[in-house]
Amino acid sequence: MDRIQKLAAGSIAVGVAVLGLKYAAYLLTGSIALYSDALESIINVVTAVVALLAVRTSAIPADANHPYGHHKVEYFSAVIVGVPIVVAALAILREAYFGIMAPKPFTASMEGLLVNGLASVINAGWCWMLIRQGRRSRSPPLVADGKHLLTDVVSSIGVLFGVGLAAATGWAILDPALAALVALNILWSGWAVMRESVGGLMDEAVPENTLGRIRELISSQAEGALEAHDLRTRQAGKVTFVDFHLVVPGEMAVSAAHDICDRIERALLDEVDDALVTIHVEPEQKAKHAGTVVL
Repeated sequence: MDRIQKLAAGSIAVGVAVLGLKYAAYLLTGSIALYSDALESIINVVTAVVALLAVRTSAIPADANHPYGHHKVEYFSAVIVGVPIVVAALAILREAYFGIMAPKPFTASMEGLLVNGLASVINAGWCWMLIRQGRRSRSPPLVADGKHLLTDVVSSIGVLFGVGLAAATGWAILDPALAALVALNILWSGWAVMRESVGGLMDEAVPENTLGRIRELISSQAEGALEAHDLRTRQAGKVTFVDFHLVVPGEMAVSAAHDICDRIERALLDEVDDALVTIHVEPEQKAKHAGTVVL
C-alpha cells in the first residue's frame, strides 16, 4: 500500500481503539453524553473503512471504461460517509430526548473521565495527521475523515467539561442536554463534509490562486504562439485537469507548435502536481484577441 492507503488503514485501527476507550468510559459512568461520544466513534470507524476503500479504488489506473481514471470515487465516498453521520446524530438525539424527559443520575467517576480524555488525545493527534497529509496529497477522503475526527475532539472536550459540571452541581439534565448538543455538532460536521464533496462531483474549477498561477505559466511559456483562450480547469481527487486552446501562426510547422505545447505542459507539471493537460492547437484566424496571449 502507498502512504495514503496506509494512513487510511491506520484510521481504522485508531478508530477501533478510541471506540473501545470511549465505550469503557460510558460503562464506568453511565453518562448519556459519554454514550453519545462513544456512538460517534462508531461513525469514525465507518468513515475510515469507506476512506480506505475510496483511496484504493482511486489508485486503480485508467482503463477502457474509465479513461480519465477512478479519482472521483473519493468524492462519492465522502458523500456516503455523511449518511451514517446523520443516522448517528438522530440516534443520539433520541437518547437525549428520553434523558431530558426522565433525567437519570449517573456516576462521573474519575477513571471514566480519564479514559475518555485519553481517547480524545489520541483522536486529536490522529486528526491533525490526517488533515495535514490529506491536504498535502489532495485526498478528499483523508481530509473528510480528519475533519470529522476534529469535530469529535471538540465535542469530546465539551462533553468532558459538561459531565464534570453535571456531577458537581447535581443537575442530571445537563447530561442528556450535552448529548443533544453533540448530535447537532455531528449533523453540522456531516453537512460540511457532503457540501465540500459535492463541489468536486460538480467539477468546480481550481482555487483562484491556483488558476492565476496556471494563467501565468501558460502566458510565460507560450512564446511563439499568438493567443491562448477558453481555459478550463477542474479537480478529481489528486488530479488537476487543465485544457485550453492555443492559437499559432498559420505558417508554423506542426513540430514547432508541438514544441510550444510541450514547453507549456512541462511548466504546468512542474508547478501543479498530477496535472493532466490538454491543448487544442488552432490557426491564427481562430484568435479572439490581437497580438497577445490571453485566457
